[in-house]
Formats: sequence, structure tokens, C-alpha cells
Amino acid sequence: MAGVESPERREHLFKVLVIGDLGVGKTSIIKRYVHQLFSQHYRATIGVDFALKVIHWDRRTLVRLQLWDIAGQERFGNMTRVYYKEALGAFVVFDVSRSSTFEAVSKWKHDLDSKVHLPNGGPIPAILLANKCDQNKETSRQTHSHLDQFCKESGFVGWFETSAKDNINIDEAARSLVEHILSNYKSFHAEENDVGTVKLDQAALQAESKSQCC
Repeated sequence: MAGVESPERREHLFKVLVIGDLGVGKTSIIKRYVHQLFSQHYRATIGVDFALKVIHWDRRTLVRLQLWDIAGQERFGNMTRVYYKEALGAFVVFDVSRSSTFEAVSKWKHDLDSKVHLPNGGPIPAILLANKCDQNKETSRQTHSHLDQFCKESGFVGWFETSAKDNINIDEAARSLVEHILSNYKSFHAEENDVGTVKLDQAALQAESKSQCC
């Protein structure tokens, strides 16, 4: 009996940035997401660290997320342009217990939007993470509506309360970002195919007109 052919498997490698002020928990979020580990004693990231998360998205899709943990003290320096290059998505992180880290979010988002773009020139999808929510158990409705409005005005595709310590919403936030990245990838891939078809059609027309001239 002949074997049933399996559908073609697609594999993607997506670069994702994790940015925000020093000490907001970027490294803790990545360690929790990739290795299911948490420690109170991570050293400050110097420059940039990398982590790889392999996701079996569905039967036909394997996603490799290359997570770039960019040091908070890099704050909008010249090197960030190099670090941001070819990224397809980002998390911008702040610490709910330190208001100064939220005030810096707009600067991080502006820096991101000025240095990396989608093929159509638009901003890459970014999700805001309100981290260390375990230290601030009672988030008011007012805070939720404020963050909803802030994300809308600042161009974030969404936000999540997260805790690396208690493993709250880390996987959910990552899944949401990957969904946006995959959606963009599919739409741009379809546009490329359309452009290729148009070019082929134009070439065929030109060839036909030349043959008629002859």
C-alpha cells in the first residue's frame, strides 16, 4: 500500500528583540520562556545575549524564535541599529513597580520604529509587557484602559501583564507575537508571488508583441 504523502513542512527563523530599561526583567522573561527557569540573581546583560526557542506551531509549521536580549544600558545607542537589523518582532518591557521604566517605553518604541521596518516600510509588530505583575497584584480597570489607549496611540499590537517569577502570560504573549509575525510573513510572501506573476505576464506580453512584429 502506497504511503500517504505528508504536506510540505515549512520552517521559519524569526528574529525577535526584547528591549526596555535596565532591570525590568528581560533576561528573566527569556529564561522562563526558553528554559522554564527563574532566578533572582541574573547578572546585567552587557551588549546582547541570544536564546533560541523552537516552536512546533502546527503539523506543517516549525518556528525557530531567535530572541535577542538587548541590554538596558544600551539605551538608544548607535549599536542598537546593528542589533535591531532584520528583526521581525519585538517585546518592549517595563517594570510595573518602577514608573520610570514605563516612562521610557515611548523612547524605546520610537527608537525601534526608527531603526527597523517591515518590507512595506511599516513598523514591526511590538508587544508591551507589564512585567513583575506578581509585585502588583491588584491592577485597576483604570490601569487596563490606560494601557489599552497607550498601546493604540503608540502603535503596539497588544500588551500583557507578565511575571517571569510566577510564569504569568509569558507563553501567551509570545504566541500572540508569533501570530502577528506569521501573518505579516504570509501577506508579504503572497505579495512577492503576485509581483512575480505580474513580471512573468509582462514578459510574456513583450515576447508576444515582438513575435507579432516579426
